[in-house]
Amino acid sequence: MTVFARFSRSAFILAAAAALTVQASRPAAAEAQLLIEAATGKVLHAENATYPWYPASVTKLMTAYTTLRAVKEKRLTFNTLLTMSRNAVAQQPTKMGFKLGTTLTVDNALKMLMVKSANDVAVAIAEGVGGSLEGFADMMNANARRLGMSQSHFVNPNGLPSEGHVSSARDLGILARALFQEFPEAEPYWNIHAIRYGNRVMRNYNNLIDRYPGADGMKTGFICASGYNVVASATRNGRRLIAVVLGAYSGAVRAQKAGAMLERGFSSGGLTWLTPSLGTVDALAPIDAQPPNLREEMCGGHRRKPPSEDNQEEEVEAAVTAEGTEGGNGGQAFMLSNLKPSTGKFVLGPPVDTTPPVIVFTGPADRPDSAPQVASGPAKKKKKVAAKPDAAEKPAAEAKPDAKAAEVKPATAPKAAAKPATAKPAAAAKPAATPKQAKPKVTSATQ
Repeated sequence: MTVFARFSRSAFILAAAAALTVQASRPAAAEAQLLIEAATGKVLHAENATYPWYPASVTKLMTAYTTLRAVKEKRLTFNTLLTMSRNAVAQQPTKMGFKLGTTLTVDNALKMLMVKSANDVAVAIAEGVGGSLEGFADMMNANARRLGMSQSHFVNPNGLPSEGHVSSARDLGILARALFQEFPEAEPYWNIHAIRYGNRVMRNYNNLIDRYPGADGMKTGFICASGYNVVASATRNGRRLIAVVLGAYSGAVRAQKAGAMLERGFSSGGLTWLTPSLGTVDALAPIDAQPPNLREEMCGGHRRKPPSEDNQEEEVEAAVTAEGTEGGNGGQAFMLSNLKPSTGKFVLGPPVDTTPPVIVFTGPADRPDSAPQVASGPAKKKKKVAAKPDAAEKPAAEAKPDAKAAEVKPATAPKAAAKPATAKPAAAAKPAATPKQAKPKVTSATQ
């Protein structure tokens, strides 16, 4: 071999090594995926799973974990009252929109947190459990270190954009396993398809619930920098899998991709011995890099509608066509379904309400508030919008004022009847005044 040939070969090797180094320093695609067994932590699929990522509202899984640990350590109970502070009320949507000073139990707060992804409720939890946002963030980070979530650092309890607030698919998989293993009694919190507060019915942003057979949790999230995220779990024949998707292009796409991973995992049958071992989730090697910022891709002017967690109008089929085949083709991706002929694209079915919405309320557990404690203005608009699509809810909402009116009138009638016996002029004046006093009471009870 000539000197030139040896030099050319060495240059080629160095160039190839440099290219691999550059490729390893950033995700192969603007998306991360992970599929693991909940019981063992075994990794069934990993794609960019150890790149740092902005978790968005998936952060609330750690908020719930930290709260459940506080309950387990008897520092508070599920009936402990939390108070909406000025800081909580000032949070950006998505939120419940409660008035300043409104109280709610830890139990109701967790339900609103997991279904509505309420940022104001997350702050009320943090201040009630940790004394302050900073104190609660310290608790979150201490729990992350104890669980081995080496790529995570939390700054707030709701996942709103903040410098240094990061996690990864690997770490979120570890957290999801810990929630199931340490708090099996809390599983109903992850699997609520809808809640009802007053006249408002709010559906879970996790599209897999009531649409994917066996789905039983957990949490979604979105900010422009992160894209659409989800940690989803499902159980079949006693085997639970956990799927993590970070950076999907829409809510429909993230649900479809999580469902596709779960389906492949459940349908693998006895072929697992044919696949290379990917180890366990805690053994995945973290990558030291900056999290990708997807703001322009997710929220740039090319989007037909401004994206948000509430904006889930995209159809799954259209989203899949735009995004390509499910699961992606990243360099680290390997799925059991690659070993058998393709059966076509996985598409979620229509939603099926298997259970009625879970009722949530403000106030103590034994004396719930009789009227929704929402701020005036924006809340009133939300009530009207929510009431129109659900005509069946109107009779129930209108029945309560009628019942209370029936209670008020008998209470005022004896006063009007008793006065005429002693002073006819006074009796004549009272009946006109009594209805005016009764009406405001009835009206305020219904707002």
